[in-house]
Parts: sequence; C-alpha cells; structure tokens
Amino acid sequence: MLVERGLQAMNVELVSEAYAIAANYLRRSGAIPDTLVTNEGLLEVIIKLLQHGEFNKIRLANKAISRFEAQARPRAVA
Repeated sequence: MLVERGLQAMNVELVSEAYAIAANYLRRSGAIPDTLVTNEGLLEVIIKLLQHGEFNKIRLANKAISRFEAQARPRAVA
C-alpha cells in the first residue's frame, strides 16, 4: 500500500515491517522501552533511509538500528 506523505508516496508495508524488525531488536537490547508506543526517532531514521533509496526491509532495519544506536550513544568530549 502506498500512502502520500508530503509529495512522496511511501510504501507503508515496507516501513512497518522494517520498523517492527528494528524495534523488536532495540526493545530486546534495552535501547528503547518495551511499550506499544511508536518510537518517533526510530521511525524518522527508517523514513530517511527509505527516502535515500533503501528498499530492502532487512537492510533498512539493520541500518536504522545502527544509526539509532549511534545517535543514542553519548559523545566523548575532549
């Protein structure tokens, strides 16, 4: 199913499947709370990756996990 978001059509099924994979992993690792509430930060990462041309749900989920974890990590101050 395609849904228009702004001016772009988005594959809702692909986004939801990639989100489910990534969120499940992140919940199990303790990076996000185990709730039914959608994590907006993770969803944003997935949508940006999709907009940049990633259409494989497994790669989309894996890249989203990596970027989400990188954003959550505190940065060292010199």
